[in-house]
Amino acid sequence: MNVIKTKYIGPSNTRGSRIKASMNKFSVTIPYPHEFSYEVCHFQAVKALVVKHDLQVDIDNMGYGSDDNGYYFTFKHSVMK
Repeated sequence: MNVIKTKYIGPSNTRGSRIKASMNKFSVTIPYPHEFSYEVCHFQAVKALVVKHDLQVDIDNMGYGSDDNGYYFTFKHSVMK
């Protein structure tokens, strides 16, 4: 089972808030999309990761959960290239 982990990265003196999504050796960081709810912001990072690395995961068949460190997105029947 593949798992994508996302986490919020707060602003610094030179960069705004961001969300990082990673799975195995793949990662992507996006600017925080303030127009969405908190959960949807993390989902936007997942979508960016899938597109950037052409991952073969079914985002329509996804579950997610969270803890103090971020969100975890899982896919029942996903296959990595």
